Amino acid sequence: MSIKTAQSFKYQGNDWWKWSIWIEGPTAELDQVDYVTYTLHPTFPTPVRTVDDRGSKFRMETHGWGTFPIQVKVCRKNGEVFKLTHNLILEYRDGSTPKA
Repeated sequence: MSIKTAQSFKYQGNDWWKWSIWIEGPTAELDQVDYVTYTLHPTFPTPVRTVDDRGSKFRMETHGWGTFPIQVKVCRKNGEVFKLTHNLILEYRDGSTPKA
């Protein structure tokens, strides 16, 4: 499977970002995905989120202030499950990164 994660972010000010994560891959492979489950940092109100919208490439949008690894479970229509890890990257407008 050649599916991988991708992300975007937009700095909002005051150490706060809007960001999203989704999966990328060949159309034929994405068409075989049933849903994707993202496990965020446990401090999120709902840290486990499932997305089944193929049209958005299973995009999950949220906001926050820090970086962390996101566990990604890609569940195919045939029952196969693939696990990925995505390290969330956030940057200020000047290209610098937040301090941990």
